[in-house]
Amino acid sequence: MKIKYTLLLVFNLIMISCSNTISTTKKGYAITQKSELKSDWNLDSKEWFLDKDTLIGIGSPLKWSVLESKKKLSKNYEINLKVNVIQESLFEIMLHIDQNKYIRTYLYKIDQNLIIGRGVYNKNSDEYGKHGGPSIFTKAINLENNKWYSVKIKVLNNHLFFSVNNETSLECAIVGNNLSQKGKLGFITNGKVKITDIIIKNLK
Repeated sequence: MKIKYTLLLVFNLIMISCSNTISTTKKGYAITQKSELKSDWNLDSKEWFLDKDTLIGIGSPLKWSVLESKKKLSKNYEINLKVNVIQESLFEIMLHIDQNKYIRTYLYKIDQNLIIGRGVYNKNSDEYGKHGGPSIFTKAINLENNKWYSVKIKVLNNHLFFSVNNETSLECAIVGNNLSQKGKLGFITNGKVKITDIIIKNLK
């Protein structure tokens, strides 16, 4: 029985590692070990690192810090995480990074808004203005530094749902608003941010 369980576990790990998507159908993908962070993400350890169970990003207003997954998001998925923007004003979850385009889903402290927008990402430059793009949908929200927020993003049948603390939310059609339909996952900060309890699920 023990041998059977071990073989099943090894098989599941092989299937997950061979998959071209970052989420799985069996269980949610989570970043819990440094080895997972290095193997699954394009990592600059000076900008993003794992401290126990907390992912920490360090950027600046003139040099935004970007972390990009090596695998694509599945067609239908759900992302849950908790985030704390320690310094500066921006935390952004990049969806469907494909070539130089992506969907911007972000918390912006200066405008006090939850935002969905179109993004442009120049991987060869960390200069200000080489990331970001126009806002399409906004929703007012009270955002503070040094405060934890629960974030949920769900994409199902080309419909995007984005919420914070299960209280403030935005929804939109991906195709109808000319948003990127597939690609990888990423995070951006223009200061210091802490992220924990990251779970990425594949929805059928």
